[in-house]
Amino acid sequence: MRHAGWEVVAVARRAERLAALEEETGAVAFAADLTSDADVAALLAFLKDSGPVHALAHVAGGAMGVDRVEDGSLDDWRWMYEANVLSAQRLTAGMLPLLRDASESGNADLLFVTSTAAQVAYAGGGGYNAAKAAESMLVSALRLELAGEPLRVIEIAPGMVHTEEFSLNRLRGDQSGADAVYEGVQNPLTAADVADVIRYALMAPGHVNLDLVTVRPVAQAAQHVVARGPLRVRAD
Repeated sequence: MRHAGWEVVAVARRAERLAALEEETGAVAFAADLTSDADVAALLAFLKDSGPVHALAHVAGGAMGVDRVEDGSLDDWRWMYEANVLSAQRLTAGMLPLLRDASESGNADLLFVTSTAAQVAYAGGGGYNAAKAAESMLVSALRLELAGEPLRVIEIAPGMVHTEEFSLNRLRGDQSGADAVYEGVQNPLTAADVADVIRYALMAPGHVNLDLVTVRPVAQAAQHVVARGPLRVRAD
């Protein structure tokens, strides 16, 4: 979005990584934990003093653990709900007045990155499935509640995305296990691929709303169907 001329406020927990992002891209860094009421209040105060806010891109969240439902850790499930769902509600409630003000000159956007885990359950994913499905329902309800206002509500649901930390964090630092998730998969999505979809959604003409975009690598036909090995035309 910076390349498209937007002023961007980048929000995350780790200040040192934000500082590096700020230097690399020119985005304004703001360190905050979106599961903290106090941190979100500080962020909202900062944004109110920073000028009009035309879009919220909520990418916060993550998975923790691959336990069966009967073995699941309540602490893990609680964290996933806080990070994926309650953070979205906090930011939405706090930022809607700012977005409404900005929409007076056209429209403003609320964009949420959920997951294909919100659409299809899989064994060992119950906690993450539940949290992402709840976030997706929040987005759908919000779109209905804002009907008639010049506010677009957009959901991007990525499938397999190979990032440095998602699977590593989920598997509690097990690097070999995290590598195995993507082993043999030709060209899983990258964070840049998802960013391209986000950019298109926010840059589309103001009357166009991408309600839900599901994006997967070609090698992933469905949540549970992943081709490992080179993609090739099937012989007759």
